[in-house]
Amino acid sequence: MVAGSPVPESLGSDPLRAFQDWYAEALDAQVPAADAMTLATATRDGVPSARIVLYKGIEEGKLLFVSNYESKKGTELTHNPFAALVFFWPALNRQVRFEGEVSRASDQRSDNYFAARPRESQLGAWASAQSQAVASRSELERRFADLELSFAGQPVPRPKHWGVYLFTSRRIEFWLGQNARLHDRFSYTRQGDIWQCERLCP
Repeated sequence: MVAGSPVPESLGSDPLRAFQDWYAEALDAQVPAADAMTLATATRDGVPSARIVLYKGIEEGKLLFVSNYESKKGTELTHNPFAALVFFWPALNRQVRFEGEVSRASDQRSDNYFAARPRESQLGAWASAQSQAVASRSELERRFADLELSFAGQPVPRPKHWGVYLFTSRRIEFWLGQNARLHDRFSYTRQGDIWQCERLCP
């Protein structure tokens, strides 16, 4: 493994700022799919599942992503709002893990985001009953074509089953790969309005 750049005994007092700095560096380095993050959810009974979703930014300290509320992850989040996120940028030997809770953004926030999406993506949100069985690809394409006709010449409204999610972090961990497997790890845990940081053994 090629070692990462040396880091101090912490990345500062604000892990969300540190994450934004690392994310900006991943973009500057043109890391492929720098905005891809693993989202892990669980059922009410604690059965986990994970998938890749796209990071849509950070607002007021909350990470944003979007989804169909009736999808598998949406259904799980309805019954169990606790979740985890992971960013992995192997070209930089960096990983960031988040643990916290997920909530839905306001209808207005979701409406605003949906209105800014490409029209084909808007139609796709209507055409796909995410996570549900579909007979064939041609059936999916037929739904899309029907919707193109239905909404021809008018704005596409946001489906009520689709929207923005807000992820509130309770714990954030930074990992930087180093030689001899002596990796740097920093764990931040929220204590009220303060983040407590400690270095972890790799």
